[in-house]
Amino acid sequence: MKLKVAILSLSVFTYTGFTAQNIQNNPGSNHGNRFEQLGTILPTPNIYRTASGAPGHGYWQNRADYNITAYLDEDKRNLKGSETITYYNNSPDDLDYIWLQLDENQQSTVKKADFPSSSTLPKASNDQQLRPTELPLSDNGYGVNLEKVTDASGTPLKYTVNKTMMRIDLPKVLKKGDKLVFKIDWNYNIPNRIKMGGRGGYENFAEDGNDLYTMTQWYPRMCVYSDFHGWQNHQFTGRGEFALVFGNFKVSMNVPADHVVGGTGECKNYDQVLTSDQLARYNKSKTAAEPVEIVTLDEAKKAEKNHSKQRKTWNFEANDVRDFAWTSSRKFVWDGMGVTIPENNNKVMAMSFYPKEAYNLYRKYSTKAVAHTIKTYSEFTIPYPYPVAQSVEAANGMEYPMICFNYGRTEKDGTYSEGIKNGMLGVVIHEVGHNFFPMIINSDERQWSWMDEGLNTFVEYLTEERWDNKFPSKRGPAWTIVDYMKLPKDQLEPIMSNSENIIQFGPNAYSKPATGLNILRETIMGRELFDKAFKTYAKRWAFRHPEPADFFRTMEDASGEDLDWFWRGWFYGTDPVDIAIDKVTVAAPDLNTAPRETKEIKYKVEKPAQNDFEDISKIRNRADKNTTFYVDQDKEAQDFYYRYDRGQEKVDNTKEYSFKLEGTEPLTQKEKDKFKNLTAYQIDFTNKGGLVMPLILEFTFEDGTKVTDKSSAQIWRLNEQKVSKTYYFDKKLKSIQLDPMRETADIDTSNNFWSNDGGNTQVSKFDLFKQKEAGSTRGASSGRVNPMQAAGKKN
Repeated sequence: MKLKVAILSLSVFTYTGFTAQNIQNNPGSNHGNRFEQLGTILPTPNIYRTASGAPGHGYWQNRADYNITAYLDEDKRNLKGSETITYYNNSPDDLDYIWLQLDENQQSTVKKADFPSSSTLPKASNDQQLRPTELPLSDNGYGVNLEKVTDASGTPLKYTVNKTMMRIDLPKVLKKGDKLVFKIDWNYNIPNRIKMGGRGGYENFAEDGNDLYTMTQWYPRMCVYSDFHGWQNHQFTGRGEFALVFGNFKVSMNVPADHVVGGTGECKNYDQVLTSDQLARYNKSKTAAEPVEIVTLDEAKKAEKNHSKQRKTWNFEANDVRDFAWTSSRKFVWDGMGVTIPENNNKVMAMSFYPKEAYNLYRKYSTKAVAHTIKTYSEFTIPYPYPVAQSVEAANGMEYPMICFNYGRTEKDGTYSEGIKNGMLGVVIHEVGHNFFPMIINSDERQWSWMDEGLNTFVEYLTEERWDNKFPSKRGPAWTIVDYMKLPKDQLEPIMSNSENIIQFGPNAYSKPATGLNILRETIMGRELFDKAFKTYAKRWAFRHPEPADFFRTMEDASGEDLDWFWRGWFYGTDPVDIAIDKVTVAAPDLNTAPRETKEIKYKVEKPAQNDFEDISKIRNRADKNTTFYVDQDKEAQDFYYRYDRGQEKVDNTKEYSFKLEGTEPLTQKEKDKFKNLTAYQIDFTNKGGLVMPLILEFTFEDGTKVTDKSSAQIWRLNEQKVSKTYYFDKKLKSIQLDPMRETADIDTSNNFWSNDGGNTQVSKFDLFKQKEAGSTRGASSGRVNPMQAAGKKN
């Protein structure tokens, strides 16, 4: 779903909702927290989901096939349906009941899920909004009316409706490996989506008296039964979207004869519902290089004036999809063209449906944007597998398999603003992109909105960039998330929060995860590593049900990068990035450092190497008759020090010995010339925001040249609050800029800069001397007299 505008509320809320717990390993310390492994924060790997992030050898998922007939009554604005569902229990569990979703109940005043929000007195209202509070609430007539629920033979099944969920109690247990066939007849009054809100319904065009129908969540749908959740039967409140089962669909829609219908999958009877001219244009569009109008603007305008009382039935089929949606109206212009996906040579029909009010935008851009989207997403994820991809202008922003509902209409004279154009392109790319997340990589939207909205918004950004390098993307670039990250903590929650408990839904579920992935790609991992890992995730979980841990683990498994610190900070926390340059200390080498003279060091022979205190283990080991000590058994292991430690060797520990500590030499003139222009810069950084990030520095020198350097985020691992980094340059620095390309989402750039104060920065000195000889090798003799030598012994 595409949110048109992300509004940052300034109200203060108290947040107590569910979030994934960010357990701190070393609270109160300046280290040992942000870089610790996620450990028990992630679920334990098992035969269903591996520690690598891939599906395990025992992975399973259930399936549901649907055979549906629908009757659209335009006069009554009512939808009547009948479906046969075949449900396959591929789980290792026996099921004595099943759950279905009745999402349309959310439009009912008496059947909807009761998730109210706090309300306050308005500063202003209007005559449409202001009305007396109705207590008790009366039934507004919307929501699902169940007419019949039976098994395959017509025997009634016992069921219970709980708001937007329905449980069917089975007359006998559905064994693992078995299937269940059952039937449901239902109807509901179609809501005015513009007035009542929601994802589906009708829009009425008062000027010509016609409706445009978007039929979504329109049939009773199976809930997901999974290894990680059991039944996902959390109520539909209108926000957290859907968890759905893959299956095959056969759907017949009976509509007024002058309506044009688009839907999930392929229409199997175009020869019966299109005119001969329209069918010829459709066949021509399959191989056309440019979109071809299948139903022309003139035909749509004529159809608007004549409301047919005749009926036609459109038959659609779709395989391996998690849902089915459709649209119907006599207002539609319809165009299309064939597209080939290079990665799998799949031939796809890219198509668009739109009323005349959107003609000048959608005729020019929509189908081309559809084609561009599925080709670009195929490059970054998996090859698009379906035969159709469709965009429908419906003053909306909502996604379903192979079809989506978008917005973008022109002025009456056909002109449009740049904002409307870019919004239209953005929403088409976003909603078509949802074919990949979550329609194919089928995450649980009800629980984790970010897994589809965030990942999809990230690839949307990549696709917008491929459309036009000047495209003004509002989500993806790091700097665009800064205002959200600045908000008070009581207006924030971790990305790893349940969909219903998020205050700033757009920034949290869309922008922040998309920005995080872009930071990983551009700043932390690099494009090559990131792209391989991201494609691996898409490939592993295509047509499956991934969870957050599967994504996190796959990204690390396929890249060889330990990213737990990033998931912990960006996804499980709310801290912002605010890294400051606190201080820059400038120093130069003292080329005339006085040489250090040779010194004589006096010492005495070392005493036996015994602990100052005998611990309880040593005492108990000696007392234990069953404990033996190796050196007591092997006489060859009893050397001089075995005897020395036990007082059996006599060594004079009072005698003084001495050795010489060699001094240093002065620098030669050649060496002085080598270092005469060298200046050292110690840069002190403070992590004021809490979220660690790489240190990206741009150095500008007095001669106008520039160089950059990047230290990975691991520089913070031993002190998460303060670090220093020292550089040595053979020319003078003019300034230092932290994060010059604004790629880490730093919320305060005012503390990211240092200048040399016009060359007047105070410069201190540090000693520089010539190395006379190499240091000693680890474990080698120190040159001092040892006890064996002092005793005149060699063993």
